[in-house]
Order: sequence, then C-alpha cells, then structure tokens
Amino acid sequence: MKKKQFKAESKKLLNLMINSIYTNKDIFLRELISNASDALDKISFKSLTDKNLKINRKALEINLGIDKEKSTLTISDNGCGMTKEELEHNLGTIAESGSNIFKTENKDKDVSIIGQFGVGFYSVFMVADKVEVHSKPYESEKSYVWSSSGEDGYTIDESTKKTNGTDIIITIKQDSDEYNYSQYLEQNKIEELIKKYSNYIHYPIKMEVTHKHLKEGSKDEYEEHKEIETLNNMTPIWKKEKKNVKEEDYNNFYTSTYYDYEKPLNIIRYKAEGTCSFTSLLFIPSHAPYDLYSKEYKRGLQLYSNGVLIMDKCEDLLPDYYSFVKGLVDSEDLSLNISREILQQDRQLKTIAKNIENKINKELKKMLEEDREKYETFFKEFGMQLKIGIYNTFGMVKNELQDLLLFYSSTEKKMVTLKEYISRLKDKQENIYYAVGESIDKIDLMPQVEEVKEKGYEILYLTDYADEFVVQVLQNYESKAFMNVSNADLNLEDEKEKEKIEKLNEDNKSLLDEIKNVLGDKVSKVKFTNALKNHPVCLTTEGAISTGMEKVLNAMPNEQKIKASAVLSINAKHPIAEKIQKLYKENSKDVEKYAKILYAQARLIEGLTIENPNEISNLVCEILSK
Repeated sequence: MKKKQFKAESKKLLNLMINSIYTNKDIFLRELISNASDALDKISFKSLTDKNLKINRKALEINLGIDKEKSTLTISDNGCGMTKEELEHNLGTIAESGSNIFKTENKDKDVSIIGQFGVGFYSVFMVADKVEVHSKPYESEKSYVWSSSGEDGYTIDESTKKTNGTDIIITIKQDSDEYNYSQYLEQNKIEELIKKYSNYIHYPIKMEVTHKHLKEGSKDEYEEHKEIETLNNMTPIWKKEKKNVKEEDYNNFYTSTYYDYEKPLNIIRYKAEGTCSFTSLLFIPSHAPYDLYSKEYKRGLQLYSNGVLIMDKCEDLLPDYYSFVKGLVDSEDLSLNISREILQQDRQLKTIAKNIENKINKELKKMLEEDREKYETFFKEFGMQLKIGIYNTFGMVKNELQDLLLFYSSTEKKMVTLKEYISRLKDKQENIYYAVGESIDKIDLMPQVEEVKEKGYEILYLTDYADEFVVQVLQNYESKAFMNVSNADLNLEDEKEKEKIEKLNEDNKSLLDEIKNVLGDKVSKVKFTNALKNHPVCLTTEGAISTGMEKVLNAMPNEQKIKASAVLSINAKHPIAEKIQKLYKENSKDVEKYAKILYAQARLIEGLTIENPNEISNLVCEILSK
C-alpha cells in the first residue's frame, strides 16, 4: 500500500516527542503496556453491555515476546482491537486518543481508562527503527497492520492476524556510542521495567523467561529451563481490603520497595473521596537516612495513576519538614502533562498534598499521645526536620508543628512538650525559660541557670543548633514569651534585691567603667549581679543574638562575623567582687589583669574560644605567684 504522510503538525509533534518531550527512554514500555491495558478494559466493559459479545474475562492478558535474532520486542493483548479506520485515526493523527474518546462516550459510567492524550504510543520511536501494529477488532473478520519507521510516514495493509486484539512488533534500534538500545532485548531489563512501572496493571503481563539451574548430578554444569511467567503483581497492596493485609505484608512491601533494612516505625493508610479521590500508603521510617540533610537527598512520594507509576519521587506531595516520609499516592483524578512524566501544577495536586500533610500531622500527634516511647524514638531521628520546618517557613507552619516539639526539662528530667511545660507554670509566671548548650550536662553547669532553678522555675534545655532559632521564630506559646536564662534582664529579683544591686552598681560605676574600657567592644556592659550563686562571673546578652546563636552563625561558611551584645556579669556575693573593688581603691594595675581573666573565664564557661590564651595563661601565673 502507498505510504501515507503524517499531517505537517503531527510530523513536527512526533519529532518533538522523540527528541524533547520524553526524557527517559524506559517509559516507552510503560506507555505501550498502558495502552494494552486500556484495550482490555474496553472489551471487558463492552462484554457487560453487549450480550452478543462472548469473552472469557479471566483470559484477558498482555503477552511480551523477545526475538534477539530479529531484534524485536512484541507486546500483545487480546483486547478490543482496532479497525482500519481506527488505526488511521488513532495512529495516523498524533494526539488523537481512542482511550480518551471512549472515556468521553462513557463519562457517566464507571470506566477506568489510563490513556488521555494519544501520544504515549509514539514514545516507542525513541527506541525503535520500525513499528508494526497488527490489530483485529472483536466485531470484524478482517485485520490490518499499521507500519511506520517514524517521521517518513506510515502504511496500512491487511494483516493475517486471526484473533482479536493488538500485536505491536518493535524493531529495536542498533546500539550507538550514546545509548545501549539492545538492553530492551534482555529478559532482566524487561522484568525490571514491568516491576517499576507496570507492576500493578490489573491484567497479567506474561513472558517466556529462561532460568538456569544445575544439571541433576552435576556441580558446575547448568541447563536452561523456559516457562511462561506472570511478571506483575496486578493487585497493589494499597487497594486490597485492610482486613486482608497483615502488618507483616506492609513491612515486607516497605523494606523491599524502599530498600530499608528495618521495618517502618509507623504505617499510614489513607483514602480520600470527593472532588479529588486518591489512595495513599505512607511510612515513617525507623531511622533517618544517612543523606537526609545533604543536598543530594530528594524527597517525594511515588505517584501512580490507576496503578501505573508516573513519577518515582513527586516532591510537590510533601513539604520539606516531612521529607523523611516514604510512600505513594494513587489517583485517577490527576491532570497529567503530555508525557506523563511530570504533573501540571493544578488544584488537584495541591489538594492531595494538603490532605497528606494534615494526615501525617494527625498521625504524629496520635503517636505522641498514645505511644510516647515510639514518638520519642521518632523525634530523636526526625525532630530536627520539624524544627527546621518552623524556622525555614518563618513560623508559617508553627501552629501545625509546635505541639510536636520535644525539649529536655530541668525538673522532669525527660523530654516534654510545650503544652506539658505550660501545664506546670508557677503562679504569675509570664515566661517560658530555656537554656542553650552543647549537652544537658554542660547546661546544668551553666551559672545562668542557678538563679532560675533557685526560684523554682522549670527550664527547657536546648541542645540542637536549630533550637534557639526555632524559639526565636515561635516568640511565644499560649501567650507566654520564651526567655533565655542568659538574658541580661531576667528580672527575677524582688524589689529589695533590685534596690540593693542597683546601689552596688551605682557606687562602683567608675570601677565597672574601667573594666569596660579594658575590654573595649568585647562587651557592651559590665555589672554586678545577685543572680549567680557559686560562679564568680558569667556572660549574659542583650538583644536578639545570644552567645549560643553567635557560635552557630559564625560556624557557617560565610565571611560575616556575628557578635552578640555581651554583658559581663560579676557575682556580687563572690569574694572576687570584694577583691576587685579593693584593688580599684588601691589604684592597682591588677584591675586590668583581673578584668581580662574574668572575661576569659566567662567565655570558657559559655564554650567560646579565647582570642589570646597565652596572654591569659601568663596573667593567671603572674597573679598566682604574688
């Protein structure tokens, strides 16, 4: 038959598809399998409405065949088939979809068809030199073959095919320096692609496979055995009745699918119906992956449409702070782009994402309330993600995440929530007190916590580098402001104590000014305090930047040097206070030496470095030798 040309616009589209639209050559098999599945769906549906159509629905299947000698891969189905006119219409005009027409004609009926755009078939030309489509409709005695080598056009001739359905025979391209096309003639590759993309097509996908095994009685001689095997599972675990799925089944699915050596900490199965229906199966891992906080880590859920894998990691389905969640979403209501490789940004996707986020949040709160031990295990692994989420969104999601946070309590000696802290507030307590340090033990030794503990207030210990940034963003919880115990103005003294310390500072103003002059811009102020119990000195801060934040910010890879507004607080009740006052009255030059030593001591207590340790060492030795 005379070769027909694709329409000009179709020819351009075909060229674009082969070279631009599809980025992954592997997906051609997914597209052809999906088309075959649609053909089986059509004949199955028509058998329900057409009494004259006698078919065995249990016999509906897809068959694959590999012929290495001819370099062909064949995909066959025993579905509805296509007439000559349908071959012309569906394959001769790109972007005409027979599946979409069928869906439109039966829009009021429960029909599940994958195809939408009528372009998926042409992805085959990414790997094919030639394609033959032999098809026989179930209501016709005649069969036809559509043949094409791509842009040069196509022919339609009569075929010798005797049974209803469609056979697609693909002549695979020769290998090039850029790509290994012959891999699509390998059994293992085909099995891999079926498992990845089409594992849950609800018809059996069969292929003759070859297995090798030792010959009977031999230790090193093998023989081949061929048999027809079903390559796909057909029924996805998330579509099975819950009562028919054991926890062990979910665990096995998780470990094999997401390559984890431990079972998940929590399993979340969620189904939503309405304007955007979907089913999701989510897993909270037992441990964080090694690269969770690296640039290489990619979040996202697997996205399926009618059991067909569309995207392996759809980032838009998970917010950053839930990036550790593994799992999948399966929906029939998604608007896919022409290649099915990415989703259009529409309200359906956003709706699904928001529903999933709310469900995860709800399940985490449930775990916190009902299984505290399990939740603390979770928080140890992924708590940082929640904290970073609050900080990176500038508090936009604080209402969703703040009740999931845990901090170590000075009074309870365990991890507590903010709500639990609030439930134990003392009368007239207006602040939530916290202390920042590298560890619980080091915070316990901080001089700044002495007064707060002595007053009977509970302190939250912040030991993660992100903690203080988080409370700065939160600002308050249930109208109670967060207050760093290192703040220079805790205001915990009674009026009598305030008057006493104010008078002491006033009487020694010239001494304190002298110490400030010695230290220069290292401190913003020097003062005596009654807040310390045993320690001679400490650093407190004024303003939003604490010494803890100073350490974190200056450890970041930039040249900007952040400096906290430090206040050198000297314990008025310590012998050192009396000593330094005496030295000043005697006009001793040792005041300068004591000032430098006390400042260095305060920095060491805070875990900060000393600019000139040799100088401080020499000053200490000089004073000790007198």
